[in-house]
Formats: sequence, structure tokens, C-alpha cells
Amino acid sequence: MLLMNKPETTGVEDMSDKEPVESEELAKVEKLTLNSKQVNVIVKVISKSQVRDVTGRDYSVRRVADALVGDETGCVYLTLWDDNIDKINEEATLRITNGYVNLFKGNMRLNIGKYGSFKLLEESPITEVNTENNLSNKRYEQERRYSGYGERRGYQRRRY
Repeated sequence: MLLMNKPETTGVEDMSDKEPVESEELAKVEKLTLNSKQVNVIVKVISKSQVRDVTGRDYSVRRVADALVGDETGCVYLTLWDDNIDKINEEATLRITNGYVNLFKGNMRLNIGKYGSFKLLEESPITEVNTENNLSNKRYEQERRYSGYGERRGYQRRRY
């Protein structure tokens, strides 16, 4: 008879294919700020805009749409790109993991991004969405990004 030893446990678990732990801090929409990163939130989709085609920096054409999402504390526009547009419908409830907030034309947007993900929930813990507190309706000053062309470089032309 062959006896096999149990594998030793190192205390490190492989988290790659596990569900998000419930103890992860879930944010409420009203608490999102311009600096919010690694956002974990559960939101309900109120509406979805028409799909637009945009040309990227590399001249590739991509599809983009905005979904108004929220919870009982407020709502915000979620930017959806390419295949994610077709996966999300109105009235769906999403659990967004590792999302982030940025400004687009002076308005706050929630994004899933390259490192974030979302999951469609079968049952929604959200019964009603507060559309009166729309964070995307507020205007913010956006810092200018300079292209490097035609701007002053800290020196003045001398006049003689």
C-alpha cells in the first residue's frame, strides 16, 4: 500500500479564478471622487446611449457608448468600449471590480478599464436608483495637457 503525504500549505492562495471576497470594500456612488481608483461598486443600469465610432490615437476605429448607472445614493455615466457594449443592457445590475474614475470633457466618468472587470448579477440588491444626484452632471476644471508644439518653453526671445 502506497501512502501519499498531503501537500504542504504555504499560506498563499491562488486568487486568480476566485470570486471577489465579500469583505472587499464596496463603494457607494455618492462617495466617488475624481481621484477614485480601484473602485469596487454594485450599480444598476438605468439607460444606455447610442453606440458611437471614435478614432483612437493609433487611427483604429473603436465603438463607445455611455451607460447611466447608479445605486440608492446617486448615479454616474459608465463608459463602455467595444464588446462590453453588447454585454450590458438596461435594468442589468453589475458588480464592477477595480474600476476607476476620470474626467471626460469636464464631467466625471466611471470606467472599467484594462485592469478592471464586471460581472452581471442575477439578483439585484438595488431596488431604486437616485437619479437626482448625477455626479456626471457636475462640471470640473480639467488640467490642460500640452502637446509640446507652439508652447513656451520657459525662455523669452531677446529684443535688441
